Amino acid sequence: MGLLVMILGLVLFLGVHVLSSLREMRAGLIKAMGEGVYKIAYSLASAAGLVLIIWGFAHYRATGWIDVWTPPTALKHITVALMLPAVILVVASYLRGRIYATLKHPMLAGIKLWAAAHLLANGDLGSIILFGSFLGWAVYDRISLKHRTDAGGPPIPVGGPTNDLIAIAVGVIVYLALAFAFHPVVIGVPVMGA
Repeated sequence: MGLLVMILGLVLFLGVHVLSSLREMRAGLIKAMGEGVYKIAYSLASAAGLVLIIWGFAHYRATGWIDVWTPPTALKHITVALMLPAVILVVASYLRGRIYATLKHPMLAGIKLWAAAHLLANGDLGSIILFGSFLGWAVYDRISLKHRTDAGGPPIPVGGPTNDLIAIAVGVIVYLALAFAFHPVVIGVPVMGA
């Protein structure tokens, strides 16, 4: 049951994110609904999808675990190491500096790295579906960005190396919080003990 709920959540969450890449359809919905209503509907659908993903994955882990393969312990340590740059990249997408200017889409790069790293460390069906879906979406979205004809939202100014230093510092703090507080408490899996 949990796996199906998680898949439903993935379809909803990633579906609305794919919708935003379909610019003509998105523009038609905004025209029909109004921008404010569209943004509210988008946010509510994303939040509902995220709740279903989290609840479904937790329920699956508690009741319906399905092993596909057993990752070597070394891959779990590689995952822990890859998560630091993944978190820094996500933070750098908001604190725009040279990292942002170089990668253009550090959020997608961070999500791809996060998903690929977790695919290395987890060999169960639910994890493969969860992280594989996010990896597939991030690859799709990066490709779709190259083919968009509109600029999207208004441009956000890009700062200098100071923003990169702040992104790295904040990224390290967030990484440590995720590793030592969030992951073992919320996910139920200790990161460093893996």
